[in-house]
Amino acid sequence: MGNRGMEELIPLVNKLQDAFSSIGQSCHLDLPQIAVVGGQSAGKSSVLENFVGRDFLPRGSGIVTRRPLILQLIFSKTEYAEFLHCKSKKFTDFDEVRQEIEAETDRVTGTNKGISPVPINLRVYSPHVLNLTLIDLPGITKVPVGDQPQDIEFQIRDMILQFISRESSLILAVTPANMDLANSDALKMAKEVDPQGLRTIGVITKLDLMDEGTDARDVLENKLLPLRRGYIGVVNRSQKDIDGKKDIRAALAAERKFFLSHPAYRHMAERMGTPHLQRVLNQQLTNHIRESLPSLRSKLQSQLLSLEKEVEEYKNFRPDDPARKTKALLQMVQQFGVDFEKRIEGSGDQVDTLELSGGARINRIFHERFPFELVKMEFDEKDLRREISYAIKNIHGVRTGLFTPDLAFEAIVKKQVVKLKEPCLKCVDLVIQELINTVRQCTSKLGSYPRLREETERIVTTHIREREGKTKDQILLLIDIELSYINTNHEDFIGFANAQQRNTQTNKKRAIPNQGEILVIRRGWLTINNISIMKGGSKEYWFVLTAESLSWYKDEEEKEKKYMLPLDNLKIRDVEKGFMSTKHIFAIFNTEQRNVYKDLRQIELACDSQEDVDSWKASFLRAGVYPEKDQTESEDGAQENTFSMDPQLERQVETIRNLVDSYVGIINKSIRDLMPKTIMHLMINNTKDFIHSELLAFLYSSSDQGSLMEESAEQAQRRDEMLRMYHALKEALAIIGDISTSTVTTPVPPPVDDTWLQPGPGHSPPPQRRPPSALLPPGRPPSLRAPAPGPPLLPLPGGAPPGPAPPAFAAPPIPSRLGPFAAASDPFTAPPQIPARPARIPPGIPPGVPRRPPAAPSRPTIIRPAEPSLLD
Repeated sequence: MGNRGMEELIPLVNKLQDAFSSIGQSCHLDLPQIAVVGGQSAGKSSVLENFVGRDFLPRGSGIVTRRPLILQLIFSKTEYAEFLHCKSKKFTDFDEVRQEIEAETDRVTGTNKGISPVPINLRVYSPHVLNLTLIDLPGITKVPVGDQPQDIEFQIRDMILQFISRESSLILAVTPANMDLANSDALKMAKEVDPQGLRTIGVITKLDLMDEGTDARDVLENKLLPLRRGYIGVVNRSQKDIDGKKDIRAALAAERKFFLSHPAYRHMAERMGTPHLQRVLNQQLTNHIRESLPSLRSKLQSQLLSLEKEVEEYKNFRPDDPARKTKALLQMVQQFGVDFEKRIEGSGDQVDTLELSGGARINRIFHERFPFELVKMEFDEKDLRREISYAIKNIHGVRTGLFTPDLAFEAIVKKQVVKLKEPCLKCVDLVIQELINTVRQCTSKLGSYPRLREETERIVTTHIREREGKTKDQILLLIDIELSYINTNHEDFIGFANAQQRNTQTNKKRAIPNQGEILVIRRGWLTINNISIMKGGSKEYWFVLTAESLSWYKDEEEKEKKYMLPLDNLKIRDVEKGFMSTKHIFAIFNTEQRNVYKDLRQIELACDSQEDVDSWKASFLRAGVYPEKDQTESEDGAQENTFSMDPQLERQVETIRNLVDSYVGIINKSIRDLMPKTIMHLMINNTKDFIHSELLAFLYSSSDQGSLMEESAEQAQRRDEMLRMYHALKEALAIIGDISTSTVTTPVPPPVDDTWLQPGPGHSPPPQRRPPSALLPPGRPPSLRAPAPGPPLLPLPGGAPPGPAPPAFAAPPIPSRLGPFAAASDPFTAPPQIPARPARIPPGIPPGVPRRPPAAPSRPTIIRPAEPSLLD
């Protein structure tokens, strides 16, 4: 396979465009293309249709191009068009091409003149085109039309910038000649993304519509408002010609005649017109692709390397291979077991930093949620004392007791222990829910095989539900064991003697470890939610909870204390979340109906999540602040006011009350310790063992291997796309590597004075239009402005013959009227071929500068190179 020449570069890019567009990846490659930018009335569509020689673009008022059109022109002996979204169909009628563009545009954007950055890919094969790849972008507009959004101008601007900002794109800035060039939106946007002018080519349209006595000669000669790559003028069909279905070939002939016959343009007619613009764009794009090859190769190689690992398992993929299915099944079940264990036991890899999951949530249930549920079952003081007094009286019967009966203590203790069943069973339910959620998260990796995922989730969930019953039975058995024997010889039990010594008037106090020290239980941010707007509204503070008080500060430095609230007589109650509020709220209030903070009977504290609320509640429990009990007055409670205790009975009630408090504390401590151990052993560890040892057997027995390992449609599509991407990258790298690196390209033209594109205050660029006579030096007759219409005078192939013309050609180029001879190569890339070029010369030279004879110019002048042939 020999070296490929530069003429194959544009077809190469087309091939890359097709390969990656078909898998939705073309936008990530930044392939070299030409982006066509201009206003709504600039004539972009006519320029593109002139390239093709056919009417195929939608027309109408307002925004017609509402999606980018990637137009690939390919030289071919036959003429037809095809779209990437319906590649199997060839369009030979270009009216159908227009209808398909309109239909595809409406399919994505709707019919309300909306826009979309999703491109339409159109490829045109024709014997009348040169190889080109262009992107027709929506016209720049200022005013919304119809149902368009009010920010349509900014949407279009952002879309255009998205395409022209790529360093791989050339910018074709289309501007009509009958508007002020200095106000061209296309040139301004090009200047924003290409300040050096390395990628911008100017196109001037509607030259035939300029006012009588004006022309764009100085602009086209790149003298008045210069661009580094210069300007090319074209003449499109008028609206009347379009409506009359004027043939484009006839329009191109009329364009040629216009330039040859116009006195201001005939001397540069060979460098004007649509055919010349096609040749220039073909050469410029080819050179640009050549320059972009190293970075394109590097990008393709990096993408190929990133795909290697994923594609490795797909290279020799056979969907129906039983060995592959068996291997995949074993690997996935094993990986599922590893993932489940990591989520439960914790792991350093793939740590979720956004929320708690798996084992961390179960840990919170064990040590925050479950203790909170236990304390919520805390007995009510009044009810408890009444029950103790009734128990003592009922045990004594008709007799008046002299001693405190221990049977009353045992009856009250058993009644309180039975109440522990509800929070214990609720704890099991919470853990089961977390386990099932963890199983679902782990099976998400089996999404490639829907049947396998469904069966795995069903089998493991069923096993967890089976263990649920056994775990709950064991928990209830633990409570029954506690009920079966009341051990009053426990080392932590206060005993009868100590219970009597306690002051009967002292309420139950909070246990404060390390008496004398202030234990900080929790720190964190909370929002005080119920401060009125007149007093500043809701505000976030840094809260510090100790065993004695709740304090809040301005920030976590804890230097500026706002308030300190003692915890005496405080309780917690839930507050319903507001209709528009996203916060979760709980309240602290004083049981003696006193103000808690300023004039507030309660302060509402808000957290971002319910988990934070539960965590704070658990912390308050540790500090001895308990939740509010629902006060329901019963008939027995109503009789309490009429019931009076004698002093002896009061002492007995207080004694048993202290004994019950001590023993129930021992039971709670034991249950809080045994519950996590029981659940871990009977449910969590058992489930892990089941997944590792028995899940595979259950899967084989539930269904045949073939149905289990059937791929989902999405997975098959993903595999096919990845393989296509991989092979497209390899093919692209092979083609790029085979291109000749010795091909000579022309350097980029030197910089020009383009400050006119950035007009500041008080700066006004010179007018674009002026009479033809003003372009001539004094005394120069108009008849000598240019040679008569005809073929190019000096094609100037590789070596120029001696004569008067070559010295004129060898003069250092400036942005001036170069004449037809410059059409030999590229008017924009030819100047850098001249060695020892002097410093850049400003584009405008006063008419009074003396001129040298044309045969031997020693410095740049404004002599028109075409004139020596007439003077000779």
